[in-house]
Amino acid sequence: MQSTEHAVVQAARRCFARYGYRKTAMDDVARDAGVAKGTVYLYCANKQDLYVRAVEADLDAWLDDLRGALDEADRPATELMVEMAVRDAAFVERHPLVGDLVTGAADNYVPDARDRLHELREVGLAQVVAVLRLGVAQGCFAADLDVEATAAVLQQMHLAGAVLHCRGDLSPSQVRRRQRAAMTLVLRGLAPQEATT
Repeated sequence: MQSTEHAVVQAARRCFARYGYRKTAMDDVARDAGVAKGTVYLYCANKQDLYVRAVEADLDAWLDDLRGALDEADRPATELMVEMAVRDAAFVERHPLVGDLVTGAADNYVPDARDRLHELREVGLAQVVAVLRLGVAQGCFAADLDVEATAAVLQQMHLAGAVLHCRGDLSPSQVRRRQRAAMTLVLRGLAPQEATT
């Protein structure tokens, strides 16, 4: 049986995703969770606290989605990178709170929680760092790659690709084509370069 606290956090995820931070009221969350408004406050101090918990739950779901693919260290890192990009784009389309976290929009909504949000971004970034390090070890990626900085750039690129579907002038096939082109550029840029004389 699902706990009331879990139901409140899941309702918050749905409400913040549906209405956005500013338009979501605690009454909306209580109604969605099927509890009294006072019950919501048993599990959070305020709306900002509940939003951070909802973002954290979305991040956990995102990482769970990635873990299955990334646990296979015997696969080439280039394949893992492509799979991660596809999964990220699809996940962010369905879970905008992850997008809020990684783009920094969440920091604007809850500036007092910036340190916690930074920690959550680092947790998400660790998956990208792990694949890049694997690629360096496999020789797929350049040995002198700045793994942490590259991971941050890649995470931003994944999100940019994920929001392409919001453009009304692009068909789904055009969106996927641009996402594939971006990934091709990334993989070519990560590859070891031949030494010049």
